[in-house]
Parts: sequence; structure tokens; C-alpha cells
Amino acid sequence: MRRIPHWLCTALLTCLAAGAQAQKIEGPVKIVVGYPPGGITDRAARLVGDGLQTRLGVPVIIENKPGAGSRLAAQQVKNTPANQNVLLFANPPSMVTGPLIYKDSGYDPERDFQTVSVVNHYELALAVGAAVPVKALTHLLAWMRANPDQANVGVPATGSLVHFFALMLGEKAGVRTEVVGYRGSGPLLTDLMGGQVPVAMDSLDILLPQHQAGKIRILAVSSPQRSPFGKDIPTFREAGVDLAAEPWNALFAPASMPRDKVERLGKEVAEMMKDPAIQRKFADARVNALSTTPTQANALVQSFRQQWRPVVLRAHIQP
Repeated sequence: MRRIPHWLCTALLTCLAAGAQAQKIEGPVKIVVGYPPGGITDRAARLVGDGLQTRLGVPVIIENKPGAGSRLAAQQVKNTPANQNVLLFANPPSMVTGPLIYKDSGYDPERDFQTVSVVNHYELALAVGAAVPVKALTHLLAWMRANPDQANVGVPATGSLVHFFALMLGEKAGVRTEVVGYRGSGPLLTDLMGGQVPVAMDSLDILLPQHQAGKIRILAVSSPQRSPFGKDIPTFREAGVDLAAEPWNALFAPASMPRDKVERLGKEVAEMMKDPAIQRKFADARVNALSTTPTQANALVQSFRQQWRPVVLRAHIQP
């Protein structure tokens, strides 16, 4: 039997040790969320943080930094030094629509960030108050065409993805909708149930409990297929309007983070999101878990940008 030279053994052991060291994330990881606690993005971030902490064996800290439509959080993470493990947990308003609306958002989502992993997508839903006498989307659109002065659609925030989806609905259906921006989902839902606004659009997880309680009526959801969380609710396409959208939540690293660390973190998150226990937790939160590598996640985000950029620019919204 030929013996392996001593120098080759040493070299192999050195390479293996270096590879093992490269796979380890040292020190705590901070995930910055640009929204207050309790919303869909915050809840998803905390599920990811819990799972990642167990998987990496290091503390994972969730920091909420709300304000300016999540732009403050993006500005903070953008300036992170290369030796720190700081990630941004973001959605389309902060990484797609917001930078198109504001002339100086303080960051460039493509130049200043690297996509780590898209971890979930969710549905938008259109609902009416219980007193509104329509039970199908086609009936609602006919009523809106006949009553253009009352065709108001409430959304949780001006300039949000929901806002642009409501505008797209009006374009597709030939209805001139007046979109009314609220300061969050809570006030919007209160006014919808109270009859102050006849129609509202928000994420399905926000509207579904009140729909199930009979206080509002969801007419359609934005996903290409029916949501597993509301199988009795048709999609927009099933309801007669060729429209679909699936917003997402994703992890982004600052451009300063070394690429090999971005790849490692992306791999860890992608593997974690395949865990049935993690998927059950996301399902309990009424959002759909995804497992994507950095390359897959970046392609998904870029495709979303291409889809929504013309819609945002056409709207000519002034902040």
C-alpha cells in the first residue's frame, strides 16, 4: 500500500479545518425589521430568527426599527461594517416600490444589498363590509362602475404594494378606483367593519379572522391558486379578473458582507425552511413558507421588480 506523503496529509487537514471554520458563523446575528412588532413581516422575522438561532448555535436578535415606510431600517443596515452579522428582513414596499416612489430613499436596493433568501410569500385579499350587498367580485365591480363617486378602496398605507394592486384591479376591471391610504391595518379594518369605507384590500392573514367571524366578506385573493388558509375564497382570476400577485418577505445582507458569508447564511436559511416544524409554524401564522438559495431568491426579487416597476411609475404617486 502506498503511503500518503506527510506534507500532503498536512495540507489536506489544513484545507479541511479551513473549510469547517468557513462554515461557522461567529458571534451574534442581528435581523432588523422596518415595522412595529405584530405585523406579518415582524412575525415571519421572529420565526426565522428562532429557527436560525437553533441552527447556527449563536444568538439571533430581532430589532424593530419602524419609520418612514421601513426606509430607516434599510438605511441602517446599508451602512453595516463588513465584520458584523446584520441582515434586513424586508418586503416589496422597502425593496421594490418605496425606492421608486421616493426620489431619495437613502439607499439603492440593488446596489446596496445582496439577497440572502426569500422565506415566505403571502396573499392579498379584497373585502367588503358585511352591510355591502354584494357576494361576488363581478357584482362589486358592476356596482363601482355604476357609482364611481363611491368607489373607494381602503388600503393600509399609501404607496404600499396593496395600493398598487388596488390600482391594477381598477385598470383591469375598467373602474376608476379612489384608493384611500390608512395608517396601518388596524384603523382600516375598524372602518371596514364600521361601514366608513365600503371596500378594503390588505393581506389575507389580517382580513381572514373577521371574514370567518362574519364581520366582513372576502371576495377574492391575489394568489394564482386558492389559498390553503381560505379554500372557500376564489382567486381574482376565478372571480373574473386576470390579476395575480404574491408579495414576499426576504432576508437581505448589506453590500459590505463578504459573499461567502452571504452564501453560507443563505444555505442555512434555505435548509431551515425545509424543516416541517418551521413550515407548520409559518402555516399557523397564515403565510406560505419558501426555501430559496441566494441565487433563486435574487431571481425572484428581480422578476418582481420587473413586474411592478411600470405599475408604480404609471401611478405618479407623490409622497
